[in-house]
Amino acid sequence: MYHREIRPKKALGQHFLKDWEIAEQIANTLSVYPELPVLEVGPGTGVLTQFLLKNKRDLTVVEVDSESVEYLQEHYPELHGRIINADFLKLELKDSFPESFCVTGNYPYNISSQIFFKVLDYKDKIPCCSGMLQKEVAERLAAKPGKKTYGIITVLLNAWYDVEYLFTVEPEAFDPPPKVRSAVIRITRNSRSAMDCDESLFKTVVKTAFNQRRKTMRNSLKPLLGKDNAIAQNPVFDRRPEQLSVEAFIELTNLVMQYRTLDNMA
Repeated sequence: MYHREIRPKKALGQHFLKDWEIAEQIANTLSVYPELPVLEVGPGTGVLTQFLLKNKRDLTVVEVDSESVEYLQEHYPELHGRIINADFLKLELKDSFPESFCVTGNYPYNISSQIFFKVLDYKDKIPCCSGMLQKEVAERLAAKPGKKTYGIITVLLNAWYDVEYLFTVEPEAFDPPPKVRSAVIRITRNSRSAMDCDESLFKTVVKTAFNQRRKTMRNSLKPLLGKDNAIAQNPVFDRRPEQLSVEAFIELTNLVMQYRTLDNMA
């Protein structure tokens, strides 16, 4: 259980994990890369931290809450010089990790999606990321084409990572209990070393498509293709964004690029 002198702060989305068995399970999700250093996001009072240290991981933690930082400094002397008092989302990770590393944590619900977008920015340095987040968000990250939860972050993340929904965690595992269920996931870099399309345009196509997810691609991508475009007669444009795999979005991106190239030549 968390230290009673430290109260979870609602503004920081804090719910302290009190189930040590679950904490140990999360720590073990990184065993696929036992040699790599680990960055734990939001350690709080160190319930997960203790098991990462027990596993003899080369551990650094980043914590925005100064009160938690003081607690960690007092109770985990092994972390001397390894506690970063900062906002993970604003952190320049290359300054602390010039080489590859893993990321884990019991993530604050209010920024969990943003955490995974940041991991994507460092995809060439982060081969594995695991942790606990709101069940709804976890389901979105792991969704397959055709599901209502399939969206922008699903496609962008699955382009570079294999996503595993590991297990569900009930509210009673936390203090205070959140109003929603939680889940633990793990993402592991896939074999893709480069996109078979323009990566920046790929992101634009995905985001533009899902901004009007109820429409067919022919209609949702009009801002990129204009009206009555011959390229839009391709059958892929008859489908809605949640029906398209990563590979289909790559195909779509190349069609948009083809249109742009022809348009510039005209």
